Amino acid sequence: MERKKVWFASGDSRCAAWLYPGSNGACVVMAGGMAVTKEPGTDRFAERFAEAGFAVLAFDYRRLGESGGEPRQVVRPRDERADWNAAIAYASTVPGVDPARIAIWGFSSSGGHVFPVAADHPTLAAAIAQTPNADGQAAARNAMRYQHPPSMLRLLGRGVLDALGGLLGRAPRLVPLSGPPGTLAVLTTPDAQDGCAALNPGDRYPDWQQAVAARSALRVGFYRPGRAAARVRCPLLVVVCDQDQSALVGPAVRAASRAPRSEVVHLPGGHYATFLDQHEQAVDAEIAFLRRHLVDQRVRVVDAPAR
Repeated sequence: MERKKVWFASGDSRCAAWLYPGSNGACVVMAGGMAVTKEPGTDRFAERFAEAGFAVLAFDYRRLGESGGEPRQVVRPRDERADWNAAIAYASTVPGVDPARIAIWGFSSSGGHVFPVAADHPTLAAAIAQTPNADGQAAARNAMRYQHPPSMLRLLGRGVLDALGGLLGRAPRLVPLSGPPGTLAVLTTPDAQDGCAALNPGDRYPDWQQAVAARSALRVGFYRPGRAAARVRCPLLVVVCDQDQSALVGPAVRAASRAPRSEVVHLPGGHYATFLDQHEQAVDAEIAFLRRHLVDQRVRVVDAPAR
């Protein structure tokens, strides 16, 4: 599968993306989780979607990976949603892609973005939210159960100092994305410890910086994208893992229940099970969903007799 590097403008910078060729005229726009770049975050799924005939545009948010933007490693939900808007607009211009048959896919924090992005783009053909963080407040409260109070205070303090430093133009204070309880990290939940094995086995992606600006944890903790689900008009697939301790199942299922054209797939395992022992089940369900709404639906419309 020969993919090529492309760039598209977003805000005051540009985003880097992999463009996979397709054969059926449909396209899936993809992004990884919090501070997870396009390669560890999308490669395994993007390759399978492309093999199934879908074009794929898998991108890095601004300030992450190969994309431009400063300061680096800073996650801002509003800016990331703007990057989604730019990516969808770019995908609609790709030769061979039907603008009426574009879907979006995200997991974890990007899975959360799927709700407001799909709500803001009623012409999307479909959307997939995989183990989405639909409610940052609920996830943050749950995460506290798996962290030691002194470490929680250290993370909060570093986040505040980083936010103040950002106002003064200082470089971000970084913290690891995950770590065991008692360490200074964004997530110390039990299933967060599977992140490296799931996304970066054998250090396959050595350039991925597995850290984020501490101020970002404060923003994400107040972000509640699932509230936009009721405005999603396209077919929506929500894939949840029933033992997920990092992006909770309850808020994701409740968000899906508010979307008028939603489906929910339950899989066993923790947050990263869709990259580990439940990978085949997740891919099969997602490809079947994409075919049904981006390929088969078009065939039914084209073949319908004129009235």
